[in-house]
Amino acid sequence: MTAAIASRTARAIDAARAEGRAALVVYLPVGYPDVDTSIAAAKAAVDAGADIVELGLPYSDPGMDGPVIQAAVEAALDAGTRTADVLRAVREVAATGAPTLVMTYYNPVHRYGVEAFAADLAAAGGAGLITPDLIPDEAGEWIAAADRYGLDKVFLVAPSSTTERLHLTAAASRGFVYAASTMGVTGARASVGERAEALVAATRSAGAERVCVGLGVSTGEHAREVAGYADGVIVGSALVRTLQRSDGDIEAALADLQGLTRDLAAGVRAARVAPVSQDLDQAGSVGSA
Repeated sequence: MTAAIASRTARAIDAARAEGRAALVVYLPVGYPDVDTSIAAAKAAVDAGADIVELGLPYSDPGMDGPVIQAAVEAALDAGTRTADVLRAVREVAATGAPTLVMTYYNPVHRYGVEAFAADLAAAGGAGLITPDLIPDEAGEWIAAADRYGLDKVFLVAPSSTTERLHLTAAASRGFVYAASTMGVTGARASVGERAEALVAATRSAGAERVCVGLGVSTGEHAREVAGYADGVIVGSALVRTLQRSDGDIEAALADLQGLTRDLAAGVRAARVAPVSQDLDQAGSVGSA
């Protein structure tokens, strides 16, 4: 059990919960179609109702990402996007007030230096890391660094996760647990995985205070469905696709992205859930959950 650390991400989720709704979490890869536009897109999403932002650190072997995000990440890498650009993006997006996490495979963090990455992320105003390919029992160095710098540690669970794995992940995570609603890679789908609700319930039973669902959410109706049982709704590929359709018209792309974000924000607000009574001044001060 670690010492209590205030989590900005948890506070945002709890603030949404106090309004009787789930939080809207958006993912965008830094550097697509270029660094400045990716920053503008994240800010536009916040303006349109996103509560939390995930900024993707481009990586050459994004095994969990579907074709939409893979294509965007490859373009970002080809254009020369690097970790320094991601940290700049974090600084600018975090200035909006929205908790800003970096979603990254672990190898770039390890190459950068775990301690140095944690220090630089914290200095940029980042809220923490989502590490899709890192399991808690192999994350000792990152967990220790995150605790030293007050950063969130967001680990993933999936429908295949055992009860033991759910308990380990819930205990190690801070901010929220990321529930991958389907098996396989990311990407917008016609429907969200049928086992998502059961996975959320099982993860909560394992001790997680906040569980957000991603992988497949692409419409306001999807968002409404997932918001009925999850603490947060994560959307990525559908938003990236609005940038891919732009044909170079950045203003039109940002307008499309804002329109979709508003639809998603309306979706999470349409699924009313019972507010949790708690002192939000203390919310988010968590130990290892």
